[in-house]
Formats: sequence, C-alpha cells, structure tokens
Amino acid sequence: MSKTAAWISAARLRTLPLSLSGILVGSGLAFPYGEFDSDIFWLAMLTTLGLQVLSNFANDYGDGVKGTDNAERIGPMRALQSGVITDKEMKKGIILTSVVTALLALTLIYVSFGKDDFLLSLAFVALGASAILAAIKYTVGRSAFGYKGLGDVFVFIFFGLVSVLGVHFLMTKQVNVWLLLPAVSIGLLSSAVLNLNNMRDENSDKNADKKTLVVLFGKQFAKIYHFSLIILAFLSLLVFLILRLDSEPLWILTPLLAFVPLAVHLKKVSAYKDPKVLDPELKKVALSTFALSITFFFLLMFAN
Repeated sequence: MSKTAAWISAARLRTLPLSLSGILVGSGLAFPYGEFDSDIFWLAMLTTLGLQVLSNFANDYGDGVKGTDNAERIGPMRALQSGVITDKEMKKGIILTSVVTALLALTLIYVSFGKDDFLLSLAFVALGASAILAAIKYTVGRSAFGYKGLGDVFVFIFFGLVSVLGVHFLMTKQVNVWLLLPAVSIGLLSSAVLNLNNMRDENSDKNADKKTLVVLFGKQFAKIYHFSLIILAFLSLLVFLILRLDSEPLWILTPLLAFVPLAVHLKKVSAYKDPKVLDPELKKVALSTFALSITFFFLLMFAN
C-alpha cells in the first residue's frame, strides 16, 4: 500500500456520505421557511466532512497505539496497523485536519452571523470546538469515551441533533421543537452504524479492553438495541412527515422507502452468529440513511 493510498484509507471515504445526512436534512428543512442559503449549505457540508475525516484519523491513531487494531479485527486494515503511516505522521494529520476544520467552522459562523450576533457566534464557536475535541477524544488518550461505551452518545448528538438543528438555525435563525423528530431520526440511524461496527469488532474490542455497548452488555443486548435504534428512527420520521401532510402532498412520505432495505438488514442482524457477515451491512445502513436524507432534501426543495 502506498502512502497516498494509506491516507485515503485512513479517511474512510465510505463513512463520508453518512456524515452529510444531517446537513442535508437540516438544510432541506430551511426551504419551507424560504431561508435556504447555498453558502451556508456548502460550508456546513465541508465542515462536517472535515469533522468526519478528523474523527476517522483520530480513531485510526487511538485504536492503533492502543493495539485495538490487530489481526483479530474484521474489516479493512487501518493505516497505523499496516505500518505505512507512523503514529507521528498520523498525529500531524490530526492536527492539520483539526486546523482546517476549525477554519471552515469559523468561516461558516461568520457567514451566518456576520459581526452583529456576537453571543450567537460565540455559542457556535464553543459548539464547534466541542465537536472537534470530541472527535479526537473518541479513541485518543486515557479518557477516550469510545472505550467507555459513550461513542453512541457522541454520534447521536453531533451527527444527529447538532448537524440537523445547527445548520437549520444557521440558515433560519429560528428554533422549531418539531424539528427534533427528523434530527433524532438521523442521530439514531448514525448510532446504528456505529453499533453495527462495534458488533462486528466485538471480539477484538473485548480483548483490547475497549468497552463498547456490545462488549459491556453482550450480543443479545446489542441486537435489541440495534432494532430499537432503527425502529425509533422510522417512527420519529414517520410522525414528522405525517404532521406535514396538511401542507405537503402525499409523496412527502417517499423518504420512508429507505427503511425497506433496513428491514431486510434487521433480519440479517437478528440471525447473525459470525461477526464477519456484518461488515457489508455497514454500507447498507450508511447508504440507506444517505438516500433518505438526499431524497428528503430534494423533496422539500422542489415542494417549496
């Protein structure tokens, strides 16, 4: 593997569409307000991509130096694990990506608020800094919360609630409590991807003392939890879309079709015994979530 290929592998390109799902949904929800802003949209997309790549680099580094990524692990070989990229090089990659992501976030905040709303700008700066810190601390350091069963909380909050509600507020400067429903849906589906990843890596994580939920509570709990995440995500989005039927045509329910492949996916999860069968299922959940989000975005754009 070449150096360039190793860096591309460490960025984990297949995780990027999922990370954009919240931005697509939150931005789409700005169309009914007549407040969609293309500059904010693209800056938010780039900032989120930076945050996801940062999280992937930090995860590669944290699991690499802790020895979690080893011959037992199922899935693509990580950059540090391969030896093509050293830990010092990955540290530099994390620092560079943090700086780029921070600059993108600051630009996004300035474009959104200008010089007038100092307190709101300050609040979003703090939120951005928290997101960057959380992305790094997921697996890096002694207090890495990904090793304490808290990774799902990070994903739900930042790639669900913050992503959807944050970009919507940046565009509209309004808060609507009902928008929690699609935000919760995206957060739950994003957490489902992480849970599936942890179910796949149960054995190697257990041996490395990485206390994910499946390691802490067992395979049966992880299955029930996984079903709960996807079913609650469906119900949250269903309720939100039904509430919109008085102002939108029936085809506003189209994004729910993304749950059809997820239903097939749940059948496979319920029957699995060998964690290896879960690896291709990661792509199915991630792409289904992205398909849901992009369909949602374009439906609201053309409906308004």
